[in-house]
Amino acid sequence: MSSSTSLAKRLLLGRPFRSDKLQHTLLPKRIALPVFASDALSSVAYAPDEILLTLSIAGASAYLFSPWITLAVAVVMVTVVASYRQNVHAYPSGGGDYEVATVNLGPKFGVAVASALLVDYILTVAVSVSSGVTNLGSVIPFVAEHKLLIALAAVSLLTALNLRGLRESGTAFAIPTYAFILVILAMIATGLIRVFVLGQDIQAPSAGLQIHAEEEHLSSFAFVFLLLRTFSSGCAALTGVEAISNGVPAFKAPKSKNAATTLMLLGGLAITMLVGIVLLARATGLQFVEDTSQIISGPPDYVQKTVVAQLGEAVFGNGILLVLVGAVTALILFLAANTAFNGFPVLGSILAQDRYLPRQLHTRGDRLAFSNGILFLAVAAMVLIVAFDAEVTRLIQLYIVGVFVSFTLSQAGMIRHWNRLLRTQRDPARRRQMIRSRAINTFGMALTGAVLIVVLITKFLLGAWIAIAAMIGIYVLMLGIRKHYVRVAEELQPTEERPVLPSRNHAIVLVSKVHMPTLRALAYAQATRPDTLTAVTVNVDDKDTRKIQAEWERRQIPVPLTVVDSPYREITKPIIDFVKGTRRDSPRDVVTVFVPEYVVGRWWENILHNQSALRIKGRLLFEPGVMVTSVPWQLRSSQDRDLDRFDRGLVHAPARGPRTRPAPPAPAPAPQEEKTQ
Repeated sequence: MSSSTSLAKRLLLGRPFRSDKLQHTLLPKRIALPVFASDALSSVAYAPDEILLTLSIAGASAYLFSPWITLAVAVVMVTVVASYRQNVHAYPSGGGDYEVATVNLGPKFGVAVASALLVDYILTVAVSVSSGVTNLGSVIPFVAEHKLLIALAAVSLLTALNLRGLRESGTAFAIPTYAFILVILAMIATGLIRVFVLGQDIQAPSAGLQIHAEEEHLSSFAFVFLLLRTFSSGCAALTGVEAISNGVPAFKAPKSKNAATTLMLLGGLAITMLVGIVLLARATGLQFVEDTSQIISGPPDYVQKTVVAQLGEAVFGNGILLVLVGAVTALILFLAANTAFNGFPVLGSILAQDRYLPRQLHTRGDRLAFSNGILFLAVAAMVLIVAFDAEVTRLIQLYIVGVFVSFTLSQAGMIRHWNRLLRTQRDPARRRQMIRSRAINTFGMALTGAVLIVVLITKFLLGAWIAIAAMIGIYVLMLGIRKHYVRVAEELQPTEERPVLPSRNHAIVLVSKVHMPTLRALAYAQATRPDTLTAVTVNVDDKDTRKIQAEWERRQIPVPLTVVDSPYREITKPIIDFVKGTRRDSPRDVVTVFVPEYVVGRWWENILHNQSALRIKGRLLFEPGVMVTSVPWQLRSSQDRDLDRFDRGLVHAPARGPRTRPAPPAPAPAPQEEKTQ
């Protein structure tokens, strides 16, 4: 890594943390709530929009059902929170739904849950950031005009914050999350008091509009289907609940108790805000449609604002408080993606440890965060945002399928978990507690399973099939990765037989010119004391080859120089053929190829040097019985770079003298050819 890249990394991420500092990154409940619950809390900013938007298909009269649908969503929320409180106590290691399904239902069910969660985490980032941009665009027209670019910039900023480490990102997100909670609760309380206590008539900006139904005459079956579709869209409010069960290891002790308390706080706040916003929307006559062409009376230049923005204007008017409502709503939606940025890397690390994902996702970065997982999530979310042009209504159709798959399978796993414990538990008090927990998980499985069926039926053709296809693809990919790692481990398993030592070692030094790197490679090759030593050059140009031979003789280098002809001016293939021929004479022999290489200090110098060496090494790695040794030669630019870094205090003082090169060791006499036995 160049010095400029290293400096930029330090400025962006900060100084690296020692591994023994990991305990200092653990979170208290007051920080864990905004870190892990921001997704579920922020969903109150777009779940009401989706409820009202879907009901508008049947006309404004269908808004009458919005409180009942919201109540149904609240019941599901209470059930899921109660179920996951059992999970965090039973499985505090951080595996969450994946661990529960794997232990109790089997590895393939665990992989199915993991694939669903990975897709849902990616969609969480895409939906939350896109919704944040939309809400901010309701009060700042510039944002609406550059929605896509601002969404991508927001993901990039979140990535940088999370790469700095869990505690720092949690602190950064705590203030806006709590500000959002206070502002929304204050707006709901003020609005409901003005309407129901003081009797004031406050109207949303869209209250006076007239809209027509997209479908004027709905049959009973079609209307029920519409209500179910509305309910499935409103269930987006449940996303993010499972993140706490995946993040239990990040809590301070007692981990399970703190995680369960945070879950309860999350559920209470999310339900209060969701129900309050929908009730206030009904009280103020708020209307929200998917297509503004449904509006048949209203200002000609009418621009539809989000539900939260309209309620803020109705309650607080067009002043600083309205700006505050828009600002904190946009902030919480941007930061809601942080739930995924904390959950996805941890789950990816666990899957990598179990060999279902590349091992690079298992290790922590400089700041004790799972950097590779964070970067992978950011790139995948950006691809989705670009593909769907940051449109929340289009992205929401892909949403929540994965999370309800994991909800249902997790609860099924918990039922088997309690059944297994009940078979051996004899203490009456403990048995009653387990039976109660099993009943909660049984009800949770039944309810989330029913919601999953509703979601699949109502959203499949609207885009849910894309999420399902992605889950299947990731499921197959993870099984393939696991199969590869198992096969490699079996192949590398040591046997009882002792390895057969090679009978002889033949050394070959590649020569392009007679210069200092070549002389150093020759000296090093001689120091290894091989049985035979040969220098090889490829005759691409007769004039250059004669110069090499003349210089070889002039210096009286005591190593034979072999010239390999190349009528088609190739370099790699003649060398490979020569190496193969050397080993073919005796299969028990090994061939060591010494490759002189330049060490450069500037990135662009790599383009000008070492390309032939890289191609040759890449081919030789596939040859059995062939060892490849790089012999580096540091150019002055590499030494200058190290000294410059020392001057800036980035590295310790170089352990060398002045900027002069020592002469290479004189070549020793060539070893005698071993007599044939």
